[in-house]
Amino acid sequence: MSRKYKFYNKEGLYFISFATVYWIDVFIRELYFEEMVKSLDFCRKNKGMEIYCWCIMPSHIHLIFRAKDSNPGDLIRDLKKHTSKQIQRLIDENSEESRKEWMLWMMERAGSKNSNVKNRQFWQQHNKPIELWSNEVIDQKVDYIHNNPVVSGFVCEPAHWKYSSARNYAGEKGILEIDFE
Repeated sequence: MSRKYKFYNKEGLYFISFATVYWIDVFIRELYFEEMVKSLDFCRKNKGMEIYCWCIMPSHIHLIFRAKDSNPGDLIRDLKKHTSKQIQRLIDENSEESRKEWMLWMMERAGSKNSNVKNRQFWQQHNKPIELWSNEVIDQKVDYIHNNPVVSGFVCEPAHWKYSSARNYAGEKGILEIDFE
């Protein structure tokens, strides 16, 4: 693994992005969004993940977080492992999922190319954590995360995207409680 993709300061505040294999647009159904939000909420309430900013896009997730227990790599590993299993199960059991066979085949294909995977692979393995060391850099990443759905053409205003912390930052109630410093 490359040096630039590791969590060096275990107490640090990190910006991280992770994507589905082949950038598959999985998160276009409410069911899959809800599972991801539920898992983030569980990590926040039970595993010591402080979430300061987040956004779920169709094929990837952005987070600004800190690990209370100085274990950011373990937290992300566990989150990805759990959501991989849960969302694949939801896809497999969803009789209304028109892309089911194709998505599962793509995940099997990705898994067959990776010696660390037994069956299907849902998430790409790299996370690209970036430690946030100044208020200026934090503000830049928050703006980037919240404007991602706007730049992608899904909404006109960041707070209009249901699956992000932009509503929290706009003084509204978001669907996931976040930690403000």
